[in-house]
Amino acid sequence: MYSQIYTTTKIWIQLIMIWVVSFGLMVPPLLGIWGQLGLDPNTFSCTILPKDGKSPKKYLFVLAFALPCVVIIISYSCIYWKVRQSKRKLEGRSKLSGQTAKEKEEDSRLTTLMLTIFLCFLACFLPLMIMNVADDGITYPWLHIIASILAWASSVINPLIYAATNRQYRAAYANLLKFCKNSAVTKRTTWGSRTMGHSSNSPHYVEKRNHMKDKPTNL
Repeated sequence: MYSQIYTTTKIWIQLIMIWVVSFGLMVPPLLGIWGQLGLDPNTFSCTILPKDGKSPKKYLFVLAFALPCVVIIISYSCIYWKVRQSKRKLEGRSKLSGQTAKEKEEDSRLTTLMLTIFLCFLACFLPLMIMNVADDGITYPWLHIIASILAWASSVINPLIYAATNRQYRAAYANLLKFCKNSAVTKRTTWGSRTMGHSSNSPHYVEKRNHMKDKPTNL
């Protein structure tokens, strides 16, 4: 079903909906209809502040944590179940009993990858959700700051997770770094060749070379 779901048109629709929903949720506080945007001096952050004693902050944080959490659990459970199901069908066709060491290693790697992604998601967003819901009065501002830093860190940890748990990603990163290194070496070599070419054609060098030609050679 992949080719049917991820057509060019449907991908554009998905991307547009992501931006529309993300910014649409911030329209009420932006317009001051339900809460308001502003600086919270206790946590040094621009966030949703109460207006007339009302704010959508709690609801948004619970929704922003609970919905992705459910989607991740369902999606990765389906992926894992499908992989196991396909392997069992393959074993049945090949009349193999049990798993080989390589298949067990792949299953273990897949399980580790999905578990790592989910645990990192919890570690990054669960503290922020708890602090904004349980400590609405901001009794412990330093905990809010730490929770915010963890949430921001979620933007950079996924490449590290995939690189640490997947051989294909590690190979791709290695090729990229190798390409960058080779490009830098090529540029330095080209620059050095041009520099030597220019210096050999300089007036001082040409004059010295002509002088050496005219000088008699002692045999």
